[in-house]
Amino acid sequence: MWYNFFEMDDILGQALLDFQKGTYTEDIKTFSSLDEEDTMSLPYLFRNYSEMPKLEQKALHLCKGKILDIGCGAGSHSLYLQGKGHEVTSIDASKGAVGTCKLRGLTKMVHGDILTYSGTTFDTLLLLMNGIGIVGRLEKLTIYLDHFKKLLKPGGQILMDSSDIIYMYDKDEDGGHWIPKELNYYGEVQFTIAYNHKRSNPFDWLYIDYHTLQNIAGTNNFNCELVSQGEHYDYLARLTIKP
Repeated sequence: MWYNFFEMDDILGQALLDFQKGTYTEDIKTFSSLDEEDTMSLPYLFRNYSEMPKLEQKALHLCKGKILDIGCGAGSHSLYLQGKGHEVTSIDASKGAVGTCKLRGLTKMVHGDILTYSGTTFDTLLLLMNGIGIVGRLEKLTIYLDHFKKLLKPGGQILMDSSDIIYMYDKDEDGGHWIPKELNYYGEVQFTIAYNHKRSNPFDWLYIDYHTLQNIAGTNNFNCELVSQGEHYDYLARLTIKP
């Protein structure tokens, strides 16, 4: 989720609180460097298990032991896990998101940046709805993976989904894709969002194809397993530290 980028004005957090408190009147508008304008449905962020994509359902079934839901947003994944009796901690840098989770009944929340979070370890780190996007740029992925190692118990796992967005780029005459030269990696996208007459500052967000993830994970002493693939270039991966 994108909730790690709005501590100053917390646009998404305010939108979540509005929906939770019954004052929902509009969805969130998103604008990307791919020249796309889109809408993020607030009700969708509050979906129940049956409304989740199969990749998310699969990830929730694979969760084990003590769980850290990173970038928990409105808390829908954490709520399902808590309801199944799991010990789950939900972390988000958005104060509004954490407040929303409390109102929805979650019992263990942390308001903060995942890179500064420490002091306990987990059996499962969960990053859904392209939660690895918080990395922002591909070059920073190693920093996050190194920190995740410190948060994992022996035998622990990282469950994450993402998408290969190569399909969003035009094809050239040779059948390849035309990637702007200024891009370091085609999955690096810059977004702004707007809600209730407020607009965020631009922020970086990462979509990573599976093979690139696998290569970087291996370099950083992780095994990387492709658990399943979705219907639209998305996938679920499981990372474990190499013995």
